This record gives sequence, C-alpha cells and structure tokens, in this order.
Amino acid sequence: MKNALAMTAVIEGGAGLLLVALPSLAATLLFGSPLDTPAGLTAGRSAGAALVAIAVTCWLMRNDGQSHAARALVGTLALYNAAILTIFVHAGIGLGVSSYGLWPSAVIHAAMALWCVMSLMRPHPR
Repeated sequence: MKNALAMTAVIEGGAGLLLVALPSLAATLLFGSPLDTPAGLTAGRSAGAALVAIAVTCWLMRNDGQSHAARALVGTLALYNAAILTIFVHAGIGLGVSSYGLWPSAVIHAAMALWCVMSLMRPHPR
C-alpha cells in the first residue's frame, strides 16, 4: 500500500501542479484543445488544486501501513482512478477527443485502479 500511495502522490502531484500553473497547456496535452476562457482556466486550476490535495494526502499517509484510514484512502483512490478512466475512455471513444496524452493517461489510471484494488485484496493485519 505504501508504494501505491507514494506513486499516486507523485503522479497526481505532478499533474496537479501542471494544471495549477499552466492549465491550458495541460488541457492541450490531455485533450488536444486549450482552455481559452476564464471559466475554463478557473476550472482547470481548481482541478489542479484538488489533485495537489490528493497528492499531499497520499504522501502523508504512505507510511501509515495497513491502518483503516490508509485502506479507506486506497479504496477511494480505486474509485477515483476508475472514474477518471471511464471519463477519459468516453472522451476518446464517445466524444472523439484525440491527443498525445489521453490514452497514456487512461492506461496509467487503469493500472493505478488495478494496483489499488490489489492492495486492498491483501489480508489486513490485525
């Protein structure tokens, strides 16, 4: 569980910082289209701030082992990664979004969701 939390902190922290600092660039890399309105830039930065908060939480919890709080966080991350994967797949297939970053990001979220589920399937020490 420690590795899953540390990896999530690094990945989501990097994505979050990019969204906060350069939301239009992040959107262009991920979705092939820039955020070019004040509302879009604000939404991008808000999403970035949320990702940074997730990253900080994961980093602080990474050494908490198999506590109930760490397991709850990993369960939440499994849901988050599955939801983001679904959104990205819908964007690519259903909406025709095309970019360099969409499918690699989808694969990363699929792998992270699977990693979280596998971490939760390990026996919980008492």
